[in-house]
Amino acid sequence: MTFSTHKFRLLASALTLSALTVSGIGSAAPKDPAIDTALMKTVVQRLSADDFEGRGPSSAAEPKVLNYIIAQFTAAGLKPGNHGSWLQDVPTVEITGNNYSPLTVTGGNTPLSFTQGSDFVAASYRVTPHTELKDAEMVFVGYGINAPELGWNDYAGQDMHGKIAVILVNDPDYAMEGENGLFKGRRMTYYGRWTYKYEEAARQGAAGALIIHDTFPAAYGWNVVQSSWSKSQLYLQSANDGADQTMANGWMQKRVAESIMASAGKDLTSMIAAAGQKGFHAVPLGLKASVSFDSKTRKSNSHNVVGILPGKAAPKEYVLYSAHWDHLGHCKADARGDDICNGAVDNATGVGALTAIAKASVKAGAARRSQVFVALTLEESGLLGSKWYAEHPVYPLRQTVGGANMDALSPTGAAKDYSMTGGDKSELTALFRKALAEKGLVEAPEDSPEKGGYYRSDHFSMAKLGVPMFDIGRGIDLVNGGKEAGKAARDDYTNNRYHQPSDEYSAKWDWSGINQDVRLLYRLGHMLADSKDWPNWHEGDEFRAIRDRDRAGK
Repeated sequence: MTFSTHKFRLLASALTLSALTVSGIGSAAPKDPAIDTALMKTVVQRLSADDFEGRGPSSAAEPKVLNYIIAQFTAAGLKPGNHGSWLQDVPTVEITGNNYSPLTVTGGNTPLSFTQGSDFVAASYRVTPHTELKDAEMVFVGYGINAPELGWNDYAGQDMHGKIAVILVNDPDYAMEGENGLFKGRRMTYYGRWTYKYEEAARQGAAGALIIHDTFPAAYGWNVVQSSWSKSQLYLQSANDGADQTMANGWMQKRVAESIMASAGKDLTSMIAAAGQKGFHAVPLGLKASVSFDSKTRKSNSHNVVGILPGKAAPKEYVLYSAHWDHLGHCKADARGDDICNGAVDNATGVGALTAIAKASVKAGAARRSQVFVALTLEESGLLGSKWYAEHPVYPLRQTVGGANMDALSPTGAAKDYSMTGGDKSELTALFRKALAEKGLVEAPEDSPEKGGYYRSDHFSMAKLGVPMFDIGRGIDLVNGGKEAGKAARDDYTNNRYHQPSDEYSAKWDWSGINQDVRLLYRLGHMLADSKDWPNWHEGDEFRAIRDRDRAGK
């Protein structure tokens, strides 16, 4: 999975649930399905075996991974889900930047020059051998947000064509303790994610976009940025080879931004304060920046695996279950010389859960609506497999009711509590609370909502285009051992196994928690599959407008 603490979260005080009534859903708790734990064990052990080489997309091992997943989907009783085929092509382009010039800034009090890696990082989303921005005007655009539903537009009245947008990380409310601000307070909205900021800068016609890194609102240090942006980047192929994107996107250290602002005769702290107020207008800095670099490109294909269990009453309405099959392939070797990142927890467990839910669903018989099961590729490369599916859906998104995503299920035992990643964003929350009440579980708040965990796994690609998706997190208040044991297990995985060769299958795993997850996910999925309801986002949510337009056929 893409890094987020929401998979192993430190959960605070539990909230007592009252009984809930949800339209179209019966009040009696259904009998749990028989979940084939032995099947999940087999799938996880096989997918994380060394001969699968860490399941790198577009690698020599990919065909073996795909054939295994197809065999499991077939044995579960699914039908090929992509118009008679199991596979959906996901075309990618790998871009590696090199031969960087310094980032130079002129026109201010002092000429400035900054070094790639230590001071700034940059890359191009365009498939081009050479990128050069020369004397591009720099404009401070605050948080770089255009949110019509909130009456907020940092670009209002500013023509950005040919210019570089200088952007703050996160959104204006990030320092709040609660969630009552315009941008949901401490909880990050999508407007706070760096990916959004590049997308919006491109929509505004900017030639470049540079985000000012600050550790607290970013939730990670410069070392993470430097490491991630100092290697090849994978993007989806496009018909125009990324010509609608900015010429260059990147980050700069906060101290670099302070120097740039000082050269422009401005104070960064004062500019940040102004940018947090509604009505802020972008500020041309009177400076010009130049940077150039080369890009080596390589095009390839990976694949999503798609299976379907057709519905009996509304077969053209769809519920989506997803989990990513990919991991990091060969990675930095550990002290033993092991360089295979096996990805047992992340995310062979998700594929095992996906297969077990498919088998249980087939055995239970067709639901009212069709159920689609997708094993996605390229999650670790930026949610690219799910992005491709969302933008090229096998089944129309306006006919997709919702769904559930499974990512990195922890083998740490059953828990007493669960949380809804992203908080109460949609009408799915009512279903979640009803399912918890049925099972005698309690709801707990998401840990570290300011880190934007909701936007870091595959469900987000669907949500971004309007489809509400469940992403739930098992808490650390374990049935056996309580919060102390849960926290210790979470920290052990995060510190010693996450994205390392040591994320391997073990016969000593406690499967009670994963089994609990899968029973709950099955129930949530079937609440949608057996219903006539169409859950929507709450009024004011950033994804409400696109869902309304899509459902209206506009």
